Amino acid sequence: MDRRLFIGTAALAGLLLPLAGGGRAIASPAGRLLPVALKRGDTVALVSPSSQVDDSFNLQLAREVMEALGFKVRTGANYAARRGHLAGSDAGRADDINAAFADRDVKAVICVRGGSGAARLLPLLDYGVIRANPKALLGYSDITALHNAIHAQTGLVTFHGPNGSGSWNSFNADQFRRLFFKRELMQYRNVADAGDELVPRKNRTVTITGGKVRGELVGGNLAVLTALAGSPYLPDFRGKILFLEDVEEAPYRVDRMFSTLKLMGALDQIAGFIFGECTDCNPGDGYGSLTLQEILDDYILPLGIPAYRGAMIGHIRQQFILPVGGRVELDADAGSFRLLEPVFQS
Repeated sequence: MDRRLFIGTAALAGLLLPLAGGGRAIASPAGRLLPVALKRGDTVALVSPSSQVDDSFNLQLAREVMEALGFKVRTGANYAARRGHLAGSDAGRADDINAAFADRDVKAVICVRGGSGAARLLPLLDYGVIRANPKALLGYSDITALHNAIHAQTGLVTFHGPNGSGSWNSFNADQFRRLFFKRELMQYRNVADAGDELVPRKNRTVTITGGKVRGELVGGNLAVLTALAGSPYLPDFRGKILFLEDVEEAPYRVDRMFSTLKLMGALDQIAGFIFGECTDCNPGDGYGSLTLQEILDDYILPLGIPAYRGAMIGHIRQQFILPVGGRVELDADAGSFRLLEPVFQS
């Protein structure tokens, strides 16, 4: 998919950034910053940080979804722009995000889609403005770059979940209302789906190492996260609970990315681990392939920390909305985790 085309460039840029002295990166903050609470009737901004949509009708659908949730909608000046596969120039896409955070009438920033290109914006974001105007950011996949950079640079809790043009089925919409409007301390447990099977097969979780642990969530898309290695846009992994997902990655590439996390020291610092879905991560032609289970056994099992796989996180129709930076308790034996503290300002 198009996200993959950018990984090599992003990783190189991340390694050079600390030496270049450019951009507006600032020292990592000491603590968390909670976004303002949302209510029906508030104004939200739709932005396009990554790839352009294949059909402009999806822009209309994203607006209609936000309106159906009860919001007024504003769009960035570059919202429908296009440059190659990207939704406009880097400067234009970054300006829309900066403007959305600076606009006092806007209470949340919703990303239209993922794809590729969000990491190009990280040196162009105004983290001082974002810190001074804390508000919810929602999206997933390539938006992982924004979640990690904003959390690392400002401490702001952001939300890994459906993009504006994605599926807003009843599960996702209900979860959004419970988390954003009712501000529930959510329990994240897979939906049971026995279907026509005597023993359920769908939405099953598998314990890697049992136990319970508490910590703050960090993570997102595996490929996008590892492409930030060596940059100032990754959070502190010490004592955190790492969640990961991916799509259309061959197992040998998944293995390589876990190796990167191991070599950079991230895996040795985390307190817990949750793996979602690796959708269409099938081996290609050749002599054989490691399985996903073998990869997790190689990198996660030796850590001896509470860990499980199969969570409803990733490129799937029904997906959890996760607060990046939110404090949770993970129960690896039960294959679930729960919020311990509010993730919005009171």
